Amino acid sequence: MDELKDPRKTFGEALLEAAQDNPNIVALSADSSSGSGMTPFKEKFPERHFEFGIMEQGIMGFAAGLATTGKIPFFAAIAPFVTARPFEMFRNDLGYMRQNVKVVGRSAGLTYSDLGATHQSLDDIAIIRTIPGVTVINPGDPVDIVKAVHAAAEHLGPVYIKIGAPKMPVLMDVNYAFQIGKGVVMEEGSDITIIATGTLLSKAVAATKILQNKGIHPRLINMHTIKPLDRELVLRAAVETGKIVTVEEGYLAGGMGSCIAELLATEHPIPMKMIGVDDQYAETGPYEELLFQLGLQGEQIAETVERFLG
Repeated sequence: MDELKDPRKTFGEALLEAAQDNPNIVALSADSSSGSGMTPFKEKFPERHFEFGIMEQGIMGFAAGLATTGKIPFFAAIAPFVTARPFEMFRNDLGYMRQNVKVVGRSAGLTYSDLGATHQSLDDIAIIRTIPGVTVINPGDPVDIVKAVHAAAEHLGPVYIKIGAPKMPVLMDVNYAFQIGKGVVMEEGSDITIIATGTLLSKAVAATKILQNKGIHPRLINMHTIKPLDRELVLRAAVETGKIVTVEEGYLAGGMGSCIAELLATEHPIPMKMIGVDDQYAETGPYEELLFQLGLQGEQIAETVERFLG
């Protein structure tokens, strides 16, 4: 967990790798190609790189059009500007038309912390998962990001991938078998299950270690795919550990925790605690300080889990 990598640079490198294998992959940007890590792609494949400027609604339609010709567009820009701003086009042009477009929301969650609520993206999972047929992936570390890009390129249909901005620790084995719709058990345990996703996976790892040192044995799951949800893994954890805590850098309403709560309510009701951002706009400031203010640091997650266990 010592090695740190820039998620945007990691995404750009993975996209270039995928594009070298598949000539149909094209890159689309909304005045933020370098900020999205796509400079290497632009330099290697200038004829397959399209810079539009700030017109995300139009880019969605253009991407859908490219997909009808057999191209595989990857449209990357700041997360709220590819989800909330062009939501109608995402829903209609990509979802309803079932176009093979991959949308990448970068600097997601609170990670654009210093630019405030307009640039923070806490609602993206909640709104995009309502679109029928759209796959939603929230990679938890640089290894996940690389594997998610390659998996999305091979997957037929619209995909939303969200990535952060600050450097992330490497948590997963580079050789592990990433599969869309399948979570990963990172730690076995029987006392309680912690299910984490995205940028807060590293905080959940830290919380798990704190709890283990106190004699508590949580099962830790990396839920990198929110939709389709790994129902089997969640239900097995519910049966075997009896309690579930979800951890995410996004709104509690409609996020991963809500997905899991919806499943458990109908299939196997058990006590559950959701850790995330409540009904509020986050403040502006340093990223780690915002996480602390919202109770999302590792030691705070461990304390919440311990209280929930009683």
